[in-house]
Amino acid sequence: MSLLRSIVHALWMLVTVVPWGLIMVVSSLWKRGVPLYWMAARWLGWAIGGARVLLGIETRVTGMENLPQDKLAGCVLLVKHQSTFETFLMPTLMPHPLAYVFKKELIYVPFFGWAMARLDMIHIDRSQRTQAFNKVVAQGRALLAQGIWIIMFPEGTRIPRGRQGIYKTGGTRLACETGVPVIPIAVTSAKVWPRKAFVKHPGVVDVSIGPAISSVGRKPDELMREVEAWIEAEMRRLDPEAYVSAETVSA
Repeated sequence: MSLLRSIVHALWMLVTVVPWGLIMVVSSLWKRGVPLYWMAARWLGWAIGGARVLLGIETRVTGMENLPQDKLAGCVLLVKHQSTFETFLMPTLMPHPLAYVFKKELIYVPFFGWAMARLDMIHIDRSQRTQAFNKVVAQGRALLAQGIWIIMFPEGTRIPRGRQGIYKTGGTRLACETGVPVIPIAVTSAKVWPRKAFVKHPGVVDVSIGPAISSVGRKPDELMREVEAWIEAEMRRLDPEAYVSAETVSA
């Protein structure tokens, strides 16, 4: 049954992303910025709604009160990365437009990537690290000034359930450079949407939004250690059986 549901959901995403990607590209000829972003978020809402209806995946969110309340208040969201699910989910939850930092190769993905390329996102060349970070700071500062929040996955790639990746300091470096707080977010998506897996399973994805952590007067590495400690402790609270299993295998 999970396989059949997954096939139907994949078809749903395919038949909706093609026309919507084209509509986004055409609309971008006269509509840019925040209005175009919310057009993109509408398709993401369809993807998440399809996951709820077709796959039986529900989302339980806590900590929304920890997000900045001022309309122009900036922040950097640092999110646990286990699957594609949270990439689609975050814009449907957040009250502000988000700008993802991602590798530029994604903009060449037909329809989906073409639409992303027309949005105010930060796409970087990972082979040129210094230039890439300079671009993140320059574009990030401009976007934050407009009330657009920056979202990054500090582990850099999807991490299997019950595992912990290496937390890189790009997100906290940006926060320290711009003086905005960081918001740590734990997500248990791999329980239902495993990393690089086609077959998804019904269940509940917990999203826990942590308290804002000030970047003022902080060093990026020690700030990231605090973010990492909060996220990983929260992951073990939300999904304890996954970490018990992982520790048993390691032993």
